[in-house]
Amino acid sequence: MDKLIGELHSFESLGTVDGPGLRFVIFMQGCPLRCKFCHNPDTWKINEAKYHRSPDFVLEHVLKYKNFLKRGGVTITGGEPFMQPEFLKEILKRLKKEGIHTAVDTSGYIFNEKVKEILEYVDLVLLDIKAIREKTYKNITGVELKPTIEFAKYLDKIDKPVWIRHVLVPGLNMDFEMIEELADFVSTLKNVEKVELLPFHQMGEHKWKQVEEKYELSNTEPPSDEDMEKAKDIFKKYELKV
Repeated sequence: MDKLIGELHSFESLGTVDGPGLRFVIFMQGCPLRCKFCHNPDTWKINEAKYHRSPDFVLEHVLKYKNFLKRGGVTITGGEPFMQPEFLKEILKRLKKEGIHTAVDTSGYIFNEKVKEILEYVDLVLLDIKAIREKTYKNITGVELKPTIEFAKYLDKIDKPVWIRHVLVPGLNMDFEMIEELADFVSTLKNVEKVELLPFHQMGEHKWKQVEEKYELSNTEPPSDEDMEKAKDIFKKYELKV
């Protein structure tokens, strides 16, 4: 019987936006960032997990969908998956033994030797870079940018496939000069398969009220289609797939 227990938020059986193909998505509990536009603030505190589950339970749950996942796989997100390194590693090892494609969605903020070991069992990293300027990043997340940059460079060094994710938020990081700086940095990484530019939305606002946290972006509108296209064109200029 497993002694290892994961603090989990939820599962999504057939997701289509968290990596290639159909994905079984595992949302883990706990995150060191406090992003102002977070749509899952209910995943922040690790001691408020909805589910406490063993690797056996999770794998059994995933394998019910194995036939659907042959052209997809499993994505582990959160929260921040690397906050629970032992549990994450065990799940990924078991998924690899089953021949299932694995992806981890991360901010890259937690970067240490344990993370390097875990990456051996990860097929794809979805790396969410909130901003490329230190001051802006700290304002958005409450933490330092440096670990994420070091993490991105390490992924390049070991040639680990990466999708870069970037949410565009008017008034926070919707600065085209800064977007150009991000595109310039990403273009130096040889392992980036594509860039996903995501428009800010208000769909998570009600969760902030539920967790009794102050939400600062109530009056923030999503970026316009024109602004999204302009941002995409910047990345395309650097010969990046968007």
